[in-house]
Amino acid sequence: MVPRYSRPAMTAIWSPETKFRIWFEIEAHATTALAELGVVPEEAARTVWEKGSQAVFDVERIDAIEREVKHDVIAFLTHLSEIVGPEARFVHQGMTSSDVLDTCLNVQLTRAADILIADIDALLAALKRRAFEHKSTPTIGRSHGIHAEPTTFGVKLAQAYAEFDRCRERMVAARREIATCAISGAVGTYANIDPRVEEYVARKMELAPEPVSTQVVPRDRHAMFFATLAVVASSIERLATEVRHLQRTEVLEAEEFFSEGQKGSSAMPHKRNPVLTENLTGLARMVRAYCIPAMENVALWHERDISHSSVERMIGPDATITLDFALARLTGVIDKLVVYPENMQKNLDRLGGLIHSQRVLLALTQKGASREDAYRLVQRNAMPVWRGQGDFLTLLKADPEVRARLSGEELEALFDLGYHLKHVDTIFRRVFGTA
Repeated sequence: MVPRYSRPAMTAIWSPETKFRIWFEIEAHATTALAELGVVPEEAARTVWEKGSQAVFDVERIDAIEREVKHDVIAFLTHLSEIVGPEARFVHQGMTSSDVLDTCLNVQLTRAADILIADIDALLAALKRRAFEHKSTPTIGRSHGIHAEPTTFGVKLAQAYAEFDRCRERMVAARREIATCAISGAVGTYANIDPRVEEYVARKMELAPEPVSTQVVPRDRHAMFFATLAVVASSIERLATEVRHLQRTEVLEAEEFFSEGQKGSSAMPHKRNPVLTENLTGLARMVRAYCIPAMENVALWHERDISHSSVERMIGPDATITLDFALARLTGVIDKLVVYPENMQKNLDRLGGLIHSQRVLLALTQKGASREDAYRLVQRNAMPVWRGQGDFLTLLKADPEVRARLSGEELEALFDLGYHLKHVDTIFRRVFGTA
């Protein structure tokens, strides 16, 4: 976790204080369930709750104990016994460390997912607002980076909205899949702890019981979770890359907001660089990188090993904290994005009408020309325009083979920009439910 790319609410989920508080709640709920089943005294369960709830767990003390015992859960339980007293002997009855660790991790991941879903909601709101703002702002669509046919800037943003709406659905599904609880004891057989304890703890921690835990929660769930984060990160990079391209000097159709007093370069005072979206591209790479070790964690030995543990201690905080920061940063970029419709129009016009070539091609075929001949005629007149030798409409009007099939008025009608935008309302209704 790098403070530069962190926000407080997400970071707090992964703090030692939060972790130990969740550990306590898991242990205390399990003790209460055991008391209700008559396994441990009810008075002991009440004492655990009363003293533990009021306690501030001493992270340094727990760390000191762990340095001696070389076991984090034992270190915590030892510290808890110092707080609770003799009744602490009834804590952790029939449980194993993974019951605490895995259930805690899943609580943290579900809380992280809640923040990420809220982040996506904020981004969706910004994208929707800007999409409707520029619903009818014409701009050039590009394929392979080359001018293709007209679209609108609003349609570009609507596409991003639809993509992040899918990201939201994936995050909701990932949250649901990771929200499981395992209190099943050694090798997951419930030999020393009743399955009803797991059901009780799961209900209190707002999780679902893991059907078969084999002592650990199966790591395919975690692989799915981190893979989802990676997909969201890829969508962030796609939109960030679009902004970066649009901000290039030769394009300059949109750019990141440049605040008063901001500096773009230590050497060149004139620079206004897309630093935020470049940063987002880098952060997306990091989030995707965490997906691979999560996949590799799936193959554990038999009922359990801890080869996954060191990985998750890193990727759990880092992936969620980084993605939280990236989503918030992207929302700010879109919210304050400076858009230049006049430059979009200039770019639409700079190829001398070539963006209408497909309409001419289709019109010629409808007038009886074979597709091959129509393509040849259109391309023959398009290539000189690329070389700066006239505009497309004038060259077409001067071509006798073209004029034999299309009049000057018919050719002019094919250069109507509005033709390309006639279904924008349909796209918006599909994406937003309204145009």
